[in-house]
Amino acid sequence: MNADQLFSAASTLAITGWLVLALAPLRRGIAVLVARWVVAFLCATYAVLLIRALGGSGGGGNAFAQMGTLGGVVALFKSPEAILVGWIHYLAFDLFTGAWITDDAPHARVPHWLVLPCLFLTLMAGPVGLLTYLLIRSVWQPRGV
Repeated sequence: MNADQLFSAASTLAITGWLVLALAPLRRGIAVLVARWVVAFLCATYAVLLIRALGGSGGGGNAFAQMGTLGGVVALFKSPEAILVGWIHYLAFDLFTGAWITDDAPHARVPHWLVLPCLFLTLMAGPVGLLTYLLIRSVWQPRGV
């Protein structure tokens, strides 16, 4: 599978995980489990691509030393393969965060209608979605409690 195909496959798989989380109230436990399996697959794909990139002939073995400066990080992301590795990193961590939010919400007594915008924000801008959920979680007080 080439990099473009892998990008499309990983993105489609991640969106599937997000859709399952959006439908979580129907079967929350199964939805979270499915999302976590998608995350595990993305993490495995990431590990394989990272190992391949670091062991490759493109100077990848020097990658960690280059990450100490902004210019070094920019240089690392000059290849489509490096961008693919970074993209899968985002997909995995954002979906993991979405699964955690979905799993945590019932314990915090946050209704799913308040979780949905947090999931969307986490998908689009990970830390903003997590921050939004944490703020909602800290101030949400269900009626009658």
